[in-house]
Amino acid sequence: MDGAETTASPGNAALVAAFGEHLVMRPARTREAYTRDVEALARLAGATPLPDLDRAAVSRSLGRLHAQGLSGRSLARMLSAWRAFFRFLRERDASVRDDPCAGLRAPKSPRRLPSALSPEEAARLVTIAGDDPLALRDRALFELAYSSGLRLTELASLDAGRLDVASGEVRVLGKGAKERVVPVGAAARDAIRAWLAARGTLAASDEPALFVGRHGTRLSTRAVQKRLAEWAVRQGLDRHVHPHMLRHSFASHVLQSSGDLRAVQEMLGHASIASTQVYTHLDFQALAKVYDAAHPRAKKKARPR
Repeated sequence: MDGAETTASPGNAALVAAFGEHLVMRPARTREAYTRDVEALARLAGATPLPDLDRAAVSRSLGRLHAQGLSGRSLARMLSAWRAFFRFLRERDASVRDDPCAGLRAPKSPRRLPSALSPEEAARLVTIAGDDPLALRDRALFELAYSSGLRLTELASLDAGRLDVASGEVRVLGKGAKERVVPVGAAARDAIRAWLAARGTLAASDEPALFVGRHGTRLSTRAVQKRLAEWAVRQGLDRHVHPHMLRHSFASHVLQSSGDLRAVQEMLGHASIASTQVYTHLDFQALAKVYDAAHPRAKKKARPR
């Protein structure tokens, strides 16, 4: 395999084209992505015929692409396309027996930690003044999102009948149509009561949605995103705020104050505790900042002159 990336040889280009035709029944985006990924391998192969590539050559290709800055996720997708390509080669040519991708794995990308608001930022965001119906609705919407950690789709699809303000509980239909009961905090209950008193000025009598728009119909997920971003600017927050950030903030703040990972898992509706454990890293990051600021051993000592 040539040491530098070159233009794919005509023979390899023909194989890539045949592979693209083989994928004709696949969705267009999948076909385009797989073809593009195999074209990248063909360029790396240079004059070497693709059927002649061995495991070491494919592994080097992965390493070179990783060195160029491709993420582990992107490389995993490319490796999937390459596997499909070599499977295609074996099906059309009995002389191609080995899969050079066998046993290869893309390098793992560092897990991105979710972005969360500070408790002060969250409080500033949800403290919306005004008694017009839309302001009351938005405060109730944001308070509920922050109080109970609901997903964007769960907020938008929530019906008024699933909320029990008196008991402080909301029944949520989450991923996989799994229902869970989540507590609703006192501030959120107060905001919801105020919104329910004004909701009839917008919603029709037979509209089941808890949160409705100007025309009285269910608020869309896009509308929730837009209103939250707008209010974040109005409330003086210096970064883009999206609904999932309120969910992250809820999880992080509850975990910091309670330390109960299992309870946070249940409230978030995570099927696996591993999905919830990312918030322990958020908690550690906050602790590390406090340590760096306060602990005498964390402060850099001036070098003797």
